[in-house]
Amino acid sequence: MFGLIFNIAAICAGLLLATSLLDKWDGDKDIFNKAAKFLLPYNTIIGGVIFALGVLGLFSRGCFVHNSIAVCAGLLLITDILGKTPLVGQLLVKASKALIPFKVIVGIGVLAVGLTRFFGMGLLC
Repeated sequence: MFGLIFNIAAICAGLLLATSLLDKWDGDKDIFNKAAKFLLPYNTIIGGVIFALGVLGLFSRGCFVHNSIAVCAGLLLITDILGKTPLVGQLLVKASKALIPFKVIVGIGVLAVGLTRFFGMGLLC
């Protein structure tokens, strides 16, 4: 069950993070912008889910590459609430800010992971 939730969260996170590049690919259709606008109110929820499932996957027998990408995507999506986290909040904010230049790359990566896992073709695992 967590696999399906992970896949859907990964696809949504990828759409949110890589909208700027995906918008160039679809031309005038504006499909990816519409999807991102629909998902934007759930940005923090999607980020929290993908981050938590990625961390859980790192400590279990899941694929290290998939879970690492998921953690990075989650960090990028929940930057605004990380500062409120006691003890490790500032460390996570620094990590999130370090990932900002790679936002689109992480977005494409997590989108690819989500889509391939959703269709049963898991890359690299």
